[in-house]
Amino acid sequence: MTLISNHLPTAELQRLDAAHHVHPFSANTALGAEGARVITRAKGIELTDSDGNQILDAMAGLWCVNIGYGRDELADVAARQMRELPYYNSFFKTTHVPAIALAQKLAELAPDDLNHTFFATGGSDANDTNIRLVRTYWAEKGKPEKSIIIARKNGYHGSTVGAASLGGMAAMHAQGGLPIPDILHIGQPNWWAEGGDMTPEEFGLARAQELEAAILQKGEDRIAAFIAEPVQGAGGVIVAPDSYWPEIQRICDKYEILLIVDEVICGFGRTGNWFGSQTLGIRPDIITVAKGLSSGYAPIGGSILSDEVSSVISATDFNHGYTYSAHPVAAAVALENLRIMEEEDIIGHVRRTSPYLKEKWLAMVDHPLIGEARILGMMGSLAMTPDKASRAAFAAGPGTAGLIARDRCFANGLVMRHVGDRVVIAPPLIITEAQIDTMMAKATKALDETYTELKSEGLLKAA
Repeated sequence: MTLISNHLPTAELQRLDAAHHVHPFSANTALGAEGARVITRAKGIELTDSDGNQILDAMAGLWCVNIGYGRDELADVAARQMRELPYYNSFFKTTHVPAIALAQKLAELAPDDLNHTFFATGGSDANDTNIRLVRTYWAEKGKPEKSIIIARKNGYHGSTVGAASLGGMAAMHAQGGLPIPDILHIGQPNWWAEGGDMTPEEFGLARAQELEAAILQKGEDRIAAFIAEPVQGAGGVIVAPDSYWPEIQRICDKYEILLIVDEVICGFGRTGNWFGSQTLGIRPDIITVAKGLSSGYAPIGGSILSDEVSSVISATDFNHGYTYSAHPVAAAVALENLRIMEEEDIIGHVRRTSPYLKEKWLAMVDHPLIGEARILGMMGSLAMTPDKASRAAFAAGPGTAGLIARDRCFANGLVMRHVGDRVVIAPPLIITEAQIDTMMAKATKALDETYTELKSEGLLKAA
């Protein structure tokens, strides 16, 4: 049996990693010189690195390990499925039991008439699927000119060519000839950074109405869909003002625009419901899922379709699919993950525990470095600023403070991500009040150290 373990010193593991492993979203030469952190084990909400250090993971991996690390049940299910049916595809008039059972379970959990799932291996390829789905939908309805998909600046929908085009990340669009044609971006509902003198409610309404303006400018007969996350995750945990989503829904209904809600992060309990759409009162035509579907234990994603969208797509040959769509092992693991979430009332735990986290998180606005604290369920962000009154950015440029804060978090045994000069959390949903106290103590210490370093380096200056 081949066993992969931490059998080498950390420095040697780092050398081998730098020599052969190309990391995502990284300048690999610089990372190789610094040395990547080597994670060897995990249990509950804590990671252990190759030097034996314990690290509280306030990001649940990449927003995904909802039920926590080290659940033997998922390993047992995966092993059993591998012995019974390790792989088969769903092409050629074929299916298998894990795919059938998972699709049925998602129909039970998803809101309204979202009863049909096209499976993918993650969120990126699920959103690629969505591009083809909505364009095929309108073509089958005799309107092939309806091909433009509207998305948001600073939104994130994955990193494949199609998904990164849907996303509104400028740095991603700068590489590889993105975005692809017929993708249009409107402003994000980030009041802190872009709201100016408007109230949050005024700003939320104004940003939502950019969708209507774009529809009218391009022509309703050209617009296929609007895609957005309930809460922008990788964009900095941007929680829209309360006025935003009702207006978005009104506009989509008025112009018969398909609404794609990207629930890759918000889905499966993170906002205190199975889906963020339920928390925010959104009525999607398509929901993108991944991450929390299996709590990250196996790669799986999908597009959950309404009865209407499915009926149109199902009437024709949809010439699209993936080798690993509804992979039987991944589907079995996802089913077991959902069983655990239901039987252990993980969503009830989120509802009981998130008010405590919210109280602690919002209190961070009293820190001299923090201008805004936002949180919804088990995902939150803190905006750092040199001048709270003016909501100013740092003169040194975006990300200067954020990078320092991230490094101070790591030094204090905490994974807390930075997005520009915001720091964000999305801990495993099983986190307890005592663990929240530990997390907040570590975060406060890291921010204190960040403030001290910024001050000593003369970086507490407004742009």
